[in-house]
Amino acid sequence: MSRLPGWLSRLGTGVARAGERLEERRARAEDADEPAPEPVAVRVSKSADEDEGSAGNGTVPAPPAYAPAIAAKADPVAAVPWSIRVAAEVGWRFLVLAGMLWVLMRVISSVQLVVFAFVGALLITALLQPTVARLMRLGLPRGLATAVTFISGFVIMGLVGWFVVWQVMENLDDLSNQVQRGIDELEKWLLDSPFHVTGDEINDIAKSLREAVGTNTEEITSAGLTGVTVMVEILTGILLAMFSTLFLLYDGKRIWHWTLKLFPAAARPGVAGAGPRAWRTLTAYVRGTVIVALIDAVFIGVGIYFLDVPMAVPLAVFIFLFAFIPLVGAVISGALAVVVALVTQGVFTALMALIVVLAVQQIEGHVLQPFILGRAVKVHPLAVVLSVAAGGMVAGIGGAVVAVPLVAVTNTVVGYLRTYARENALQQAAVASAPEPAPESAGEQVGDSR
Repeated sequence: MSRLPGWLSRLGTGVARAGERLEERRARAEDADEPAPEPVAVRVSKSADEDEGSAGNGTVPAPPAYAPAIAAKADPVAAVPWSIRVAAEVGWRFLVLAGMLWVLMRVISSVQLVVFAFVGALLITALLQPTVARLMRLGLPRGLATAVTFISGFVIMGLVGWFVVWQVMENLDDLSNQVQRGIDELEKWLLDSPFHVTGDEINDIAKSLREAVGTNTEEITSAGLTGVTVMVEILTGILLAMFSTLFLLYDGKRIWHWTLKLFPAAARPGVAGAGPRAWRTLTAYVRGTVIVALIDAVFIGVGIYFLDVPMAVPLAVFIFLFAFIPLVGAVISGALAVVVALVTQGVFTALMALIVVLAVQQIEGHVLQPFILGRAVKVHPLAVVLSVAAGGMVAGIGGAVVAVPLVAVTNTVVGYLRTYARENALQQAAVASAPEPAPESAGEQVGDSR
């Protein structure tokens, strides 16, 4: 018992020294701004009693050595192949573009008359605007030059339309008689042909046609009423096109500057450079198409006139108008001239008319269009055919007329924007790689101040 106080004093002294050493270590850790590592107890092996005790204390026992290793699950994005991820990214962007295009087409179809009137006004303005510029260079004020060009242009177009209608009405009776004679001659030729067509079969075909016309009287009447509605819409579209053309001729630059403000500021320089180039392409297309159509109409009209084909002048005007539908219009107007020659003058005259039409169209396709249009409206023939077909399917004859200039303008705009983006990227790279100017020394600054 006498030794117990000494042992307790030594134990208290040891605990005090351990506390001092712990305080010193904690102070050194705080001075070094390093958190003190937490003690980690690793137990290599335990007995059953110790496992039960640790479970009672709330600690998680270590897994046994024979337990299989569980691999971490991969990221779902990394599990998808790269090609599928790229296809998905491209796919949803195409879906967004297709949806936007579908909405745009729905909006255009709901205001189709206004859209076609404005597009027609753009084409007419592209044809007449050089005349306004030429009159202004001669000294006329802009308002007077615009009025003179506008009135003369629409008067000429109105006279052409009136002349076509007048020629058709004047020669309609004669043409119907000649067509009837041509049908009789065709009937005789079929009877004498090696196709073994009998007169009863020809009469049955004619009877079926008469019955079809008689049973569809109501449909023909409704078609006539629809024709009246179409005429009203055509007149409305003509008036809209006239007013739009007048304001585009007089105030085109101000309208273009206002349109530029609708684009974001970052995209405005590129659009400002693409606009004039697109307008030059459209002007070149319209003027070149008018010249080519006029040459086709004159040469084919003169050829069928010397072949004594009736209504040669109205047919020439039709050839001029259909020439605004590339490729397809020339085929339709040429076929119309050949059919009229066949039913009125016979097979030989029809063959001669076909030769004239093919010769003029070959000269047009291989000589006139490359020389007159040049590279301003360089569009591949496949693109022309597909655009005309798509435009005709979407919006009829108007869509077929507008399709090719739209493709030509789009080609010009996309090409310019691509070049502009490349040059802009090169300029930014050159500015970024340029060395910074060296700072001026104090002596130079003092000398400059003096």
